[in-house]
Amino acid sequence: MYFAALLARTEDGWEASDTELLDNVETLSDLADLAREAAAEDDTVLVLIEQEDAWFGVVRIDGEEDPRIYVSDAAAAARSSYGEILLTDELLGREPADDPDLDALDLDGTEDGEDEDEDDDDVTAEAVGSGEAVPHGPVGDPQVLDDLGVSEKELKALSEDALTEIAEALGASEVLETVR
Repeated sequence: MYFAALLARTEDGWEASDTELLDNVETLSDLADLAREAAAEDDTVLVLIEQEDAWFGVVRIDGEEDPRIYVSDAAAAARSSYGEILLTDELLGREPADDPDLDALDLDGTEDGEDEDEDDDDVTAEAVGSGEAVPHGPVGDPQVLDDLGVSEKELKALSEDALTEIAEALGASEVLETVR
């Protein structure tokens, strides 16, 4: 079971809203745009995501800055559609992959059914599936919540009820529970 919520910091404290990420978001850029829409001016917005008993993620958006991301278990997140949004090549320390859709296009004049070399299929398969393993354990910025009261050590120690513990540290547990 998944849970995702936006926590937007305002002058009056935190405001929470739940969101169906899969309905609205396909990329990290989409997620950042959604979070910015929830912000009053350029205030901080946190996107909290969890897959029960498997992993959790925190995405922090501060105004127009690039999102800061922490994922508790990259390997577990890689097996989920929410996790795929967060696990960018940059976060995993990889060179950005070529767009597999472009690699799969056949632009050598054989679109009309002419035979092509079998070796070309192998190259495309390699380009589409890089086969690089996703690390087990946390990835991203473990200091993403330091200035909000959750230290790196505390963040890494969180497990089963991580989002509730984060919300408690932020003073936002009541607003988070209203959307849970």
